Amino acid sequence: MCNGEGEYVCQNSQCRCQCAEEFPQCNCPITDIQIMEYTLANMAKSWAEAYKDLENSDEFKSFMKRLPSNHFLTIGSIHQHWGNDWDLQNRYKLLQSSMEAQRQKIQRTARKLFGLSVRCRHNPNHQLPRERTIQQWLARVQSLLYCNENGFWGTFLESQRSCVCHGSTTLCQRPIPCIIGGNNSCAMCSLANISLCGSCNKGYKLYRGRCEPQNVDSERSEQFISFETDLDFQDLELKYLLQKMDSRLYVHTTFVSNEIRLDTFFDPRWRKRMSLTLKSNKNRMDFIHMVIGMSMRICQMRNSSLDPMFFVYVNPFSGSHSEGWNMPFGEFGYPRWEKVRLQNSQCYNWTLLLGNRWKTFFETVHIYLRSRTRLATVLRNETGQGPVDLSDPNKRQFYIKISDVQVFGYSLRFNADLLRSAVQQVNQSYTQGGQFYSSSSVMLLLLDIRDRINRLAPPVAPGKPQLDLFSCMLKHRLKLTNSEIIRVNHALDLYNTEILKQSDQMTAKLC
Repeated sequence: MCNGEGEYVCQNSQCRCQCAEEFPQCNCPITDIQIMEYTLANMAKSWAEAYKDLENSDEFKSFMKRLPSNHFLTIGSIHQHWGNDWDLQNRYKLLQSSMEAQRQKIQRTARKLFGLSVRCRHNPNHQLPRERTIQQWLARVQSLLYCNENGFWGTFLESQRSCVCHGSTTLCQRPIPCIIGGNNSCAMCSLANISLCGSCNKGYKLYRGRCEPQNVDSERSEQFISFETDLDFQDLELKYLLQKMDSRLYVHTTFVSNEIRLDTFFDPRWRKRMSLTLKSNKNRMDFIHMVIGMSMRICQMRNSSLDPMFFVYVNPFSGSHSEGWNMPFGEFGYPRWEKVRLQNSQCYNWTLLLGNRWKTFFETVHIYLRSRTRLATVLRNETGQGPVDLSDPNKRQFYIKISDVQVFGYSLRFNADLLRSAVQQVNQSYTQGGQFYSSSSVMLLLLDIRDRINRLAPPVAPGKPQLDLFSCMLKHRLKLTNSEIIRVNHALDLYNTEILKQSDQMTAKLC
């Protein structure tokens, strides 16, 4: 049993060879292990060859030939072409099924290998080959398009729009086509040099192969911000639509709170904070947003003695919490929350209708919840923090839950590149010593935009200056520095007083 290299011993229903000192490896089937390792190595080679077979197939080659070559293809656009090629999809499914069968075969062989190596002094070193994901296939297609030149090949990096060539050379990169799209992207690539723009979109001009904003002297303010909207409702219509939760008025925001979970009871006797934000600087850079109303659905326990109070702060164009303003409910004609109880429930719809009169810009809405309660002294000294205990009747009456928070409004088209070009013209005129006549139409346009934006600022007490929302937009949406914002506003003020002979309206700094 042990080929004379040890003593055959059985213990606890397990038998093995107790090796003699001169034969320490008598329990290790080295020959069988080497055969299985060789088999696994061949399986790994056939795994890689299966991918090569797909790349060399007629279906894949036809797919590569049909890809557009007159403009740059992103991973997303390649994915769209990939999904629309039915012949390639059928060939890819065959590959996936064969790879799955081969993967199971490799796993079975690897398990046998590790089982045979249990009593060996060395462990087998084997790694299962990795399956190429669809994202890696798309990146491979992109590399074949742009990093396969002069007999060399490499890997394409979309974030840098360049190739990393293999073999310490830089000769693998082909000319990378221009990007076709809206705004300052190309409308068409140049026929002479595909890396440069051949034509531009409306509002932009071709300059050295790039698209730059045109001189905006003759443009209307709607080119910068589309103040007009199709949702032109009267206040009574808005109130009706808000009560019906009309989907046309939905603004899809992100709910953020470390203190409240939606549709979960909590103790509101201490301040709770939640926010609704848009993150337009990342997700919707071509829009700014208006709020015309808000709604919350709040459920209270039966016989509750709570009276919820809300403090709402609004960030018009992003920024920190200190760059927001507080909604003055019930002051200076500003609306209040309206509370309507839902039938056969302890839930209430809280609705705030700003309407056309009090609508304003918003990027983030911060809601602070406080509650007035008629409490006993003992309960009033509790912190109100931690998990709620719905089984305690003395405390249960103070718990509430918020099942829905929604902002209603609409979005306006916003051309940051064009507006930034106009602001730079004003800034340049100011630094050249107030030469306003050369860009007078731009001055008039920016004065009109500043007036229309600041007109949507919240109400203030009589005698107090209006909040400056225009500077917030320059800071957070155009990314201007504080010194640039000061110069632009000063230039507009000088033009308004010295050229137009009009009085300036004082504003208070918000951002």
